[in-house]
Amino acid sequence: MKTETTIQGLTASLSPARGARKMIGFVPTMGNLHQGHLNLVREARKLCDVVVVSIFVNPIQFGPNEDFENYPRTLVQDSQMLAEVGCDILFAPTVEQMYGTQPRLTNISVSGITNDLCGASREGHFDGVAVVVTKLFNMVQPNYAFFGEKDYQQLAVIRQLVQDLNIPLEVIGVPIARAEDGLALSSRNGYLTEQQRALAPNIYSSLKQAEQALQQGQALAEVLQQIKLNLTQVGFDVDYVAARSLKLVPVESFNQDTQLFVAAKLGTTRLIDNVFVKYTG
Repeated sequence: MKTETTIQGLTASLSPARGARKMIGFVPTMGNLHQGHLNLVREARKLCDVVVVSIFVNPIQFGPNEDFENYPRTLVQDSQMLAEVGCDILFAPTVEQMYGTQPRLTNISVSGITNDLCGASREGHFDGVAVVVTKLFNMVQPNYAFFGEKDYQQLAVIRQLVQDLNIPLEVIGVPIARAEDGLALSSRNGYLTEQQRALAPNIYSSLKQAEQALQQGQALAEVLQQIKLNLTQVGFDVDYVAARSLKLVPVESFNQDTQLFVAAKLGTTRLIDNVFVKYTG
């Protein structure tokens, strides 16, 4: 596995693959990797001749009270893990390499689907995601890009971005990786205390109970309220519990395939999760 820290080096490393018209797969990450990230690399390995992974903690997608400075940087460990699962090129640029030294005057916003859910409480977050992902797509020029479905809203934003800007690649969503107790794998799980970690799987269990209740005919509003109640009672500070169509349009009743979403804090750690609920009529 090659490691490149400059755009020039990345371009040089990818030049032979581009010249041979090989299929390039790309997995953008912020590092501190876990099995969910490695699953993205494994999926890329199945479809592509060359797999590129980026590790870049993107400052412009963090809000003023979020954890940019404390976000774990574990490049040596991450590099070893990536080599073991078949990554060909690791791109690990600095902030200066990504954004230069002059003020950035260009922004990218995807409207509508960024207005609520995580967008409502993380102002500017998805603009920061859109900018960095577009820059990385331009640098890597992949045929496929792989993203986890845990960040379902982010996945929808990136798909919209690719469609609207005619970026010539296919976005692949990869199912959520979970711990044995159901907790969605996340780099932020490492912030949880032992007691909080024991409580964290309540998010997924509440979502699965809600799925069952909907399929048994319980009203959607009651089901969403029950999720919030379950989590509040065990100590979560709930940001939102929501139901959306697969394209993130709000739904009032369970009369179509539906995605259920939760964002909640344990202490200062913000956790998100979602489940798909099949509508059978």
